This record gives sequence, C-alpha cells and structure tokens, in this order.
Amino acid sequence: MVHGTLDTIQPHESWNCPTAGCQTTAPITTAPFPKPAMENRCVNLDRNELSEWVEHITKQLIDDLPESSATDAAFQTTATSSEDNFVPSISGDHLRPRKIMRRSCFDANGEDMIQWSNELQTHTDNNIIGRSSSIALSKLDEQGLNLITLLLECAVAISVDNLGEAHRMLLELTQMASPYGQSCAERVVAYFAKAMASRVINSWLGMCSPLVNYKNIHCAFQVFNNISPFIKFAHFTSNQAILEAFHGRDRVHIVDLDIMQGLQWPALFHILATRMEGPPHVRMTGFGASIELLMETGKQLSNFAKRLGISFEFQPIARKAGDVDVSALQVRRGETVAVHWLQHSLYDATGPDWKTMRLIEELSPRIVTLIEQDVSHNEGSFLDRFVGSLHYYSTLFDSLGAYLGSEEPNRYRVEHCLLYREINNILAIGGPARSGEDKFRDWSSELEKRLVQVPMSGNSMAQAQLILNMFPPAHGYSLVHGDGILRLGWKDTSLYTASAWTTSSHVSR
Repeated sequence: MVHGTLDTIQPHESWNCPTAGCQTTAPITTAPFPKPAMENRCVNLDRNELSEWVEHITKQLIDDLPESSATDAAFQTTATSSEDNFVPSISGDHLRPRKIMRRSCFDANGEDMIQWSNELQTHTDNNIIGRSSSIALSKLDEQGLNLITLLLECAVAISVDNLGEAHRMLLELTQMASPYGQSCAERVVAYFAKAMASRVINSWLGMCSPLVNYKNIHCAFQVFNNISPFIKFAHFTSNQAILEAFHGRDRVHIVDLDIMQGLQWPALFHILATRMEGPPHVRMTGFGASIELLMETGKQLSNFAKRLGISFEFQPIARKAGDVDVSALQVRRGETVAVHWLQHSLYDATGPDWKTMRLIEELSPRIVTLIEQDVSHNEGSFLDRFVGSLHYYSTLFDSLGAYLGSEEPNRYRVEHCLLYREINNILAIGGPARSGEDKFRDWSSELEKRLVQVPMSGNSMAQAQLILNMFPPAHGYSLVHGDGILRLGWKDTSLYTASAWTTSSHVSR
C-alpha cells in the first residue's frame, strides 16, 4: 500500500439506503463482486460492442445521406475528439431536408435517390469486418443495428422539427425495444426513444421538467457505487487530493456542492483520524435540494466522525451553490477550505455556473476537486448532443452489461433511475441548461482561466488503480494519467475525468 493514501475502501461507503420508492431485492455490498452471468452478457467481448456500432453507424449514416440542392442546406459532419475519446458529431445548424423518411431519402423533386439504410448496414458491416476479421454481426447484432439506425433517423426528423414523422418512428421504436431487453442495443434504444418522445411532447406542449425523486436517485447512486468503479474512482481520487492539501492543517472545511448521501467522506474521515499529528477539526458544508435528506446525511456523518474521535460540524444548505453568497458558508479564520464538485446530468445541482465559479473564487480554497463526465452535451445542436450522448451512454451500458446479466435488478435500477434520467435531461429538457441557467461548456477550461491546476499525484493514480484491481481486467476498464488529469473509461472511451485546482494565493505556500 502506498504510504499516505486512502487504504480503506470496503466498509466506509455504504449508508442505510432510504427504502421509500427504491426497494432493493439484494443486499448492497462493495466486495466481493458477484460472478458475472456470462450467458446473459449483452455483448460478446470477442465480437463487437454497442459503442463500436454507434461510432461506425453514425459516421456511415452521415456519409450515406445525400447532398441537398443549392436551395437546401447540406448535411455536414464534424468530429470532436479528446485525448482518450472519439465521438462523431453532426452539425445540425444547416439540417433542412424537405422530408425525412425512415427507409429512404428524397431529393427536391421527391424521387427516390437511395435506399440508404440498406447500404448503411452493408457499408458498416464491411468497415467493421475489414478492420478486424474477428468482428462480425450476429442475428442479435443485426436487430440492434436496425434499432439504432431507426433511432438515428428519428433524431434527424426531430432536429428539423418533423415531429409527425418522428412520432411515427417513436411508436415503432417503443414496440421494438424494451429497457428489459437482453441486448445493450435494445436497452439503450428504449431509453433514448423514451427521452426523444418526451422531447416531442415538450415541443408540442412547451417546456416541462420532470419531478425529481431524490431518494430514488440517491439509492440508485449508491447501487452504482457498489457495482461499478466509476463512482469509487471519483470519490477516492478526490479524497486523496484533499488529504494531501490538508497535510499539517488542524482546522479544515469541506464544501460539497452536491453532497447527496455523503458516501465519499467516511473513507477520508478514517485516514484523517489516523494521522500521526492527530485528526483535525472537520467542518463540512453540504449543498442539496432537500433539507430532510441533508439532515439525515449530516447525522450519519456526525455519528461516523464521533466513532473515530473526530471533532465534526455539519452545515446543511438546501439551496444551489450558485444562489448563495459566500457569507452563508461562514468560513472561519484559520480554516483550510476544500471544494468538491462531482458533476452529473441528473438535475441542475448548482444553478448558474458563473455564479458557482464566483463563489469558489471568493472562498479561496486550498484545493478544488472536480469530477466531470467526459461528454460534451451542452453545446451545439440537438443532433450534436444526441450523437455525443448516444456514444457515451452506449459505452456505459456496455460496461454494465459486460459485468451484470440482463435480469440483474441492480443493473436495471442504475440504468432506469440514473442513466435514463441523464439521457432524458440531455435530450428532452435541453441539456444541462434545461433550467434556463447559464452553463459552462467545459468546467476544466473555465477553471484553467481562473485557478491553477494541481496535477493529480501518483498516490491518486494508485488509489484509482487499487479500485480497478477489484474488477477483473478482462472487463475492459481503462485508466490514463496525463496532463495532470486522471481519466477512467471503458476500453478506449474516456467516461470520467478527475482533476484538482487551487487559487494562485496558495501556489507559493
């Protein structure tokens, strides 16, 4: 074990999950993991994966769509890439075909130009097989290919406000795909179709936002934490950076911009309690939407800190961070402040990003830890968001499907209560800016303008690797450390990034 790292993972990340609205059929445990149900895996890892399909299909789809006439704008494609990720993207600003048909495209005279769906599958098969002789499409793959192709056609129809045609396709999709399906393709299409149906309804009736059941979300979040390394990666890499920033400090103040159940903090408390110089006095400010849930989280954390002999104070703030003044946090002289922000698309947790950034600057924290989903879903057109999120969530569904069987209730709970909600918020409600508040395209780039990056240390990398070691390597999780940032993904697609920042006033200390 690396000296000075958070070396206690198993017992400190589980609270008693509220049972209201989210009953569990099996006990939630961190380790050991249940044996994967190989016969139910949605993707044969020796063949092809849903996320690979999405990349090939979206690229081929755009190649096969005909150019429009001079009076009609053309379909254009762009490719957005990151260091560890490639996501094909469609620039929808000029998408204006005269008519969208499910099985063929028409020119300005209405004549059938090309049965592009059939050619799409042929070209996609050729591209996949040509790249690797070990990749082929089974009957189940072909069904998934047809589902995703129809889903893409529906997205094009929605992007040009052809809601009648989109509605017809959605009726067909809802009959063909189920969130309980054995294939990842079917499950992904079912949730995307449901989100797109909500978008069509919103377009007809006006903007509407779904109600948020925070107990359900928090419970599913805890399940996700226990069956996948992504949340643990976020928690333990951030905790390691905070631990290093708190070295030698006797009064610390942690500000969590969306604390939920506080699953992250017991592990940090445990290592702080074992410091040679003794534990510091810990004060925590937790932001959240429900004062009742915040009080319950504070009670759990207080009890845990008391058992460890840590002096602890908890301050709940049932508002968004962007809506409060720095005085509400009551920072005291001599406190070392750490700010933590685990981003997600489940709901708008912080309000206007520029106000949240202003609050962070006024706090002058010694460390800011940021966990981001590695997907650009709040910029560009609907098609930009659709293609980017389809690739991203296909990869997430792949990672769950490679580990848990199609009938595993915990897998369904995560897909339904978390991943679907994010998909719906991104596509149906307009992305992270769905509340009408201004949102940054990339938090890291904004922090870079105002703060100084603190490279994630070797100990943070060790923490992430320790977490991945709990999962068999064959399951395909990948970890990259570059440019001071840690990236965790599935195969070659980066899904979550962890970074740390500080204010210039702390750099020379």
